[in-house]
This record gives sequence, structure tokens and C-alpha cells, in this order.
Amino acid sequence: MKIAISAILVYFIFTKVDFAEVWTILKRTNPFYFFLAAILFVLSKMIAAFRLNLYFHRLKIFLTQKSNLKLYLLGMFYNLFLPGGIGGDAYKGYLIKKKFEVSTKKVISVLLLDRLSGLLLLFVYACILATVVDNQDLQGLRPWFVVAILLSIISFWLLNRRFFKDMLPVFWMSFLHSAIVQLAQLASAYFILKSLGIVLDTIAYLFIFLVSSIVSVIPLTIGGIGSREVTFYYGATLFGLDQTSSISISMVFFFISALVSFLGIYYHFKKVDLDVKAGNNETKN
Repeated sequence: MKIAISAILVYFIFTKVDFAEVWTILKRTNPFYFFLAAILFVLSKMIAAFRLNLYFHRLKIFLTQKSNLKLYLLGMFYNLFLPGGIGGDAYKGYLIKKKFEVSTKKVISVLLLDRLSGLLLLFVYACILATVVDNQDLQGLRPWFVVAILLSIISFWLLNRRFFKDMLPVFWMSFLHSAIVQLAQLASAYFILKSLGIVLDTIAYLFIFLVSSIVSVIPLTIGGIGSREVTFYYGATLFGLDQTSSISISMVFFFISALVSFLGIYYHFKKVDLDVKAGNNETKN
């Protein structure tokens, strides 16, 4: 179903834009800026893994950062290629539950909270860019975007306090990690623009990128392909941008994401050893 939905969305997009023009833009990709974009994407995923380990430590699961990075990379591979888009999260939860004495409910809570934390900062950054992007339709809403930022942070804190009390002590640290994660991905998108030679309307493109990242979380397509392109297409229409360039941005980002995620296939064949820090070896026999 994921393949079918992605294929339908991609087909729809290429009935709207000329693939030959997209390919022409992609062939002009500057390898230096592409490399910087890829490095920043990898950095964002490393920080995201550290954020998840903060939550694991609150569950008394003291994974080493090395083991945690291996597990996270495997999860990225499964998230991209397994049905539903959350296959990697489910498998990470399965391995943690199998190895450590921890309830299923707590593991699921941690994985859910990790996802929500990332979404929160995507929303916050999107609102920040919405207050400065050059668009007549959004100008009158700028004060509301500021209010939305404050309300979203307060609401997420209250959600943590109500349903995830054990995680509350690391709320602001995880918030900081999420801020760095999404900032690194935003910088990655910026260098994708540079690599494609796009120098005008940068803020508008980055705003669309953030919105597309939120949309791609909906687990209906392969790694967000199709849903990202549709978002970029209609976003470009809304802001009066070049639709072909917008689709190219989306495709380059997906390529980087897929390339990095595919590296996780190594740990599909080689078992991930979930090592813990010295002095914290409370695992199942």
C-alpha cells in the first residue's frame, strides 16, 4: 500500500510538472553543497539518537551511545522500508523489551514522546518562518503564529506532566536536542537549495520544507516520498515559486534520507548488541 500510494502521488506530480526539467535541475547539483547537506542530515539523526537515549536512561536502560546509534540506524532503515512508517520504532521497542526488564507501556510511551518532541520543534520553526515569510495571506496571522508557538510548548509540557511524569526531568534537555535536530535539518535543506542554485525566496522554500516534514510523518508513503512532493508542489503554487525547483528540493532531500537510512541494512544482517554502561547491567538472562 505504501508503494502504491507513493507511486500514485509521484505520478500525479509528474502530470503537473515536466520531469525532464526536474532532471535538468538535479543534474546541476553542486556536489560540495550536497555533501554539506548530507553531513548536516547525519548530524541531525545523531542528535535525535542522543535524545532518545535520554528517555531510555529515565527508564533505567543505560544504553551506551554506540549501541544506541546502531539501534537508531536500524530503526531508520525499517522506518523507510517497512509498512506504516513506524516499523523501525516498533522494532526498536521490541528489542528493548526483549533485552531489558521494562514494561511495554513505558517503552511505547518513550518512543511516542520522542516522535512528538521532534514534531513540536518542526511546528515551532514553521511558525517562526511563517512570521517572516513574504506572503500577503500570512501577514495578518503573524501574531497568531507567536501565540501558537507559546501554546504548543506549554501544551507539550502539560502533556508530559500529565502522561509522562517520569520523563519530565529531561523535558528541557530533550527540547534542546529537538531544537538542534530540526535546526540541523533546516540547515541541510538550505544547503540543498544552494546545491541546486536556488538563491531567491529562501525563507519560503524552507517554510514549505518544514510543512512537508510534518506531512511526511503521516505513515502512508515510503519515507515521505510522494507526500513531500505534493506539499512542495502546492506550497510553490501558494507562494508563487517555481514548482519544478520545489519538486527537485524534495527529491534531493529524500535521496539523502534514503541513502543514510539504507546504511541500517548492515544491522539487519548483523545483530545489534545492546551494551549498557559499566555498573548498569540489569538485563534479562
